Amino acid sequence: MTISLDVVVPVLNEEKALPPRIGDLVEFLGASLTEYDWRIVIADNGSTDSTPEIARRLASEQDRVGYVRLEQRGRGRALRKVWLESRADIVGYTDVDLSTDLGALVQMLKAVSEDGYDLAIGSRLRKGARVVGRPFKREVVSRGYSLLFRTMFQTGFRDAQCGFKVLTRRAADEVVPLVVDTGWFFDSELLILAEKNGYRIKEVPVTWTDDPDSRVKIISTAYDDLKGLLRLRFGGIRRVSKRLSERESTG
Repeated sequence: MTISLDVVVPVLNEEKALPPRIGDLVEFLGASLTEYDWRIVIADNGSTDSTPEIARRLASEQDRVGYVRLEQRGRGRALRKVWLESRADIVGYTDVDLSTDLGALVQMLKAVSEDGYDLAIGSRLRKGARVVGRPFKREVVSRGYSLLFRTMFQTGFRDAQCGFKVLTRRAADEVVPLVVDTGWFFDSELLILAEKNGYRIKEVPVTWTDDPDSRVKIISTAYDDLKGLLRLRFGGIRRVSKRLSERESTG
């Protein structure tokens, strides 16, 4: 049976990067995932440049490229909408800059389709990972954040924020609705909730190349992440309904 896969590419004002990166992604998926019924979904969350027009054109030119427009911004909001509306067996996403080498996707898909994992994530902090060109300050912040959430929640995963993840249909349907954050903390909250609810996470070391045009604002993002961690730590971990989980696992 062919496995269906939806790869979401969240974008915000990416008129220059979008055409070449979608082209690269189409080429890779077409060559490497011949056994999958894959689709790319461009999720535009509030772009004000020509991104919407370019995305619509790409979707009209490529049978396996779709386009969704959200008027409100937020990477988490975009992922939540597309993942929950999708009926693909596996859903995932990659950042539009393709900083993470796409080759790791094959191993990640094997983890969730064959090896019994519920989520698979790219990691820049596992042994075997290779990080190229990352500024020292960003490296320190990343490792400090990893140490912080692992200390607070005793998680088994190390890299929560790498923009390269896949989930089974069951994990998406059951865990994503529990996530409150709609921005950059979405990834961390998703993984913490998943692990604390008993879902298995495979962390795959990746080759990651820094994008000097990155839109991530380190200070504000770190502040929002800290607020999110404190909310989860003192507000409690939301739990997946046992009835829903049992129905999905037997259905």
